[in-house]
Amino acid sequence: MTAPARTLVAGVGNIFLGDDGFGVEAARCLGERELPAGVEVADIGIRGVHLAYQLLDGYDTLVILDATARGGEPGTLYVIDAAEQDLAPAAPGALPLDGHRMSPDAVLALLDTLCAGTGAAPPRRTLVVGCEPATVEEGIGLSPPVTAAVPEAVDVVLDLVGDEAVV
Repeated sequence: MTAPARTLVAGVGNIFLGDDGFGVEAARCLGERELPAGVEVADIGIRGVHLAYQLLDGYDTLVILDATARGGEPGTLYVIDAAEQDLAPAAPGALPLDGHRMSPDAVLALLDTLCAGTGAAPPRRTLVVGCEPATVEEGIGLSPPVTAAVPEAVDVVLDLVGDEAVV
């Protein structure tokens, strides 16, 4: 019998910047749910370098939960495939390394550099489940529309990881 695909769901963001904490809160809620075999949830917060190193352990799929400003109404959810968007890793050295301000593209760029140096393989698929923020000003707690989007985001991730588990 083949081992299930390994999937990492990573909640990223800064809980001290309002809706930027969406990914962390969604990961917390997702961690309370029953997950398919091979699916792990991690509260990464602002530790993007940690995420890049954790991915060296070998995952087939990465799902990033993050606040994602794309111009929609606050609380709007997006599912973004990194292969189809501008999340593809930049050339090594093109992005400054700041362990506390690493966007998904910076994490993927660092991961490519680490994989080249270690012989590890990056996830074959990277998805972002993003939520349009209302505010990312200093303050703890999500805005009402982003709070309301968290359960739906959890359901979206459960659908995605369920699909990935059978691939």
